[in-house]
Amino acid sequence: MNDMTKREIDLHGMDVPQAKRCLDSYIAALPRGEFELDVIHGFNRGSALKKFVYSYKNKRVAGTLLNLNGGVTTLIIK
Repeated sequence: MNDMTKREIDLHGMDVPQAKRCLDSYIAALPRGEFELDVIHGFNRGSALKKFVYSYKNKRVAGTLLNLNGGVTTLIIK
């Protein structure tokens, strides 16, 4: 992985359907290549977004990493 290709998206304040649409669109618009995408979902107001992001399925997502920050999940994009 190259740290210069690390990206992030913030899903705070969204419900799960909104977050899915936003994440799907964001990933579809990303250039090809392998890099990390930090998905900021928060953790203070429940775990629905965190659970969604951790189990998110997309053909470009090669894996999921838990972050030291409990409010962020890192997706490995291919």
